[in-house]
Amino acid sequence: MIPRYTLPEMGSIWTDQARFEQMLRVEIAVARAQVGRGLVGADAVRAIESRARVDVDRIAEIEKTTDHDVIAFVSQVAETVGEEGRFLHLGLTSSDVVDTGLALQLQAAGRRLIEDADALIAALVERARKEAGTVMMGRTHSVHAEPTTMGMKIAGWAFEIARDRARLAAAADDAATGKISGPVGTYSHLEPDLEEEVLAALGLHRDPISTQIVQRDRHAALLAAIAITGGSLERIATEIRNLQHTEIGELMEPFRAGQKGSSAMPHKRNPILCERIAGMARLLRGYAAAAMENQPLWHERDISHSSAERVLLPDATILLDYMLVKTRGLIERLVVRPERMRENIERGLGLHCSSRVLLALVEQGGLSREDAYAIVQRNALRAADERRQLRDMLLADPEVAERLSDEALDACFDDAHFLRNVSIALARLDDLVPAAKEAASVH
Repeated sequence: MIPRYTLPEMGSIWTDQARFEQMLRVEIAVARAQVGRGLVGADAVRAIESRARVDVDRIAEIEKTTDHDVIAFVSQVAETVGEEGRFLHLGLTSSDVVDTGLALQLQAAGRRLIEDADALIAALVERARKEAGTVMMGRTHSVHAEPTTMGMKIAGWAFEIARDRARLAAAADDAATGKISGPVGTYSHLEPDLEEEVLAALGLHRDPISTQIVQRDRHAALLAAIAITGGSLERIATEIRNLQHTEIGELMEPFRAGQKGSSAMPHKRNPILCERIAGMARLLRGYAAAAMENQPLWHERDISHSSAERVLLPDATILLDYMLVKTRGLIERLVVRPERMRENIERGLGLHCSSRVLLALVEQGGLSREDAYAIVQRNALRAADERRQLRDMLLADPEVAERLSDEALDACFDDAHFLRNVSIALARLDDLVPAAKEAASVH
């Protein structure tokens, strides 16, 4: 991933240095386990532990000859150890080290993503509570529907990210699976109990039946969870982008002092972060597709997955890390314009109350639903076309006046009815971040 979108902590997990360091952890853990089985002397392991170093430049130099990065890695580390270096990689196949080292990297990346998701959920819950009473128009098919609140909208985002977090946690935990089972998974050179000891020491799961590799359904599941989370972030970003339309103007991305929107048009204040998040979500879906293509390898393995994974695993985790962190900042500093929300509600001419009038004509006026619907729709469409208030149109309609008093009609246009259960729904946020806990953390 390019530096522009790489945050330091996640980026450090995927450097060549970090990759080989994790592979060295595996090599050392195996050597330690071999001591108790009489395969490697304790002095040799102490020498490996004290002297073994990773030199990425030297590995690259050796690989020019070997055309095999694991052999180059083992050779380079052995150089730093000296004579005892011959006990490195004893009884192992390359994928024992590569896949188990990769599991350690994915475990670290998964922890980072979960921390990011937790921070975003907390920010969403806090903002949802703050905007609990910020009334705005709900829209379906991009058309005014009925009023809601900004708090309800954000609360929905919070629960969606919480579901994403659960998927990420489960998939990342499953991907933290290694194997020390040899060339085709039959433990031909090392015993199964050594694998259990090594993986337990490393804090990884054991693949119960592996081939030369850990099977890629686990990695595909992780990338699917990452892509779904990206889709949730894109949903948030898309909603903010839409509500920042000049014609709507209810939300705006933060715009810091000195920021520029256009080289040609000084007035521009563009939702660039939301657009960036939307573009990145497309990449994540592409990476998920590639991860699924990596599942059907030939026989006990081929390496068609390897080149793809060297790109998609770092890139996908780095991108999602960036997206989660940036979305959190977006939510925390989001500009909410309640006055514009009220203006847009009023521009709707009261049409959003059509459902209330329909029910009143049925329940109080004694009409069939079909007849009531026809009366309200006729007036609503005319009000929209002529840019007149729906209430005024209904007052002038004899069929309505015959069945509903002025007071009954006025009650249909009381927006408080639409929002009477919002507080009950928003109380469910306590399932994510208890209000008492949040209040205590503030003080």
